[in-house]
Amino acid sequence: MKTLVLGGVRSGKSRYAETLARAHGGPVTVIATATADDEEMRARIAAHRARRPAEWTVVEEPIRLGDALRAAASPGGIVIIECLTLWLTNLLLSPHRAELEPEQDALLDSLVDLAGDQVFVSNEVGQGIIPANALARTFVDGAGRLHQELAVRCERVVLLAAGLPLMLKELP
Repeated sequence: MKTLVLGGVRSGKSRYAETLARAHGGPVTVIATATADDEEMRARIAAHRARRPAEWTVVEEPIRLGDALRAAASPGGIVIIECLTLWLTNLLLSPHRAELEPEQDALLDSLVDLAGDQVFVSNEVGQGIIPANALARTFVDGAGRLHQELAVRCERVVLLAAGLPLMLKELP
């Protein structure tokens, strides 16, 4: 089962994904895309680490997400990929910016034959106004494209608001 979990900042996305992983019963791997570039982000990362059970495997991969996902997926296991919008930001703000589309395509292509279950966590950013600068528009457009492509490929799509899940799609 592939699940896409969308929502705003502090909407409960991470906790929801962690609940799915706990209920799964198999081994859990978290692919974390965040980089600890400032004190506030270090605190966020620490809070996520503190919530996770010690037996969960954590892979930190800010750029090569498709490769990391292929390596982490296993029969009977579940992988939480968090967070796709941070991953897009990493690509846009790094020397790897030209690799944005190829990396997105590599991630989407990897979904075809992955073993086990996956939960993709991402910020829904398309409900606001059109950003005033080109970088922000590129980010919003990239996130929108990625979310639409993932939603087609996932059996379940959930939108979180105020910690409450709204099921947008659920296939048997």
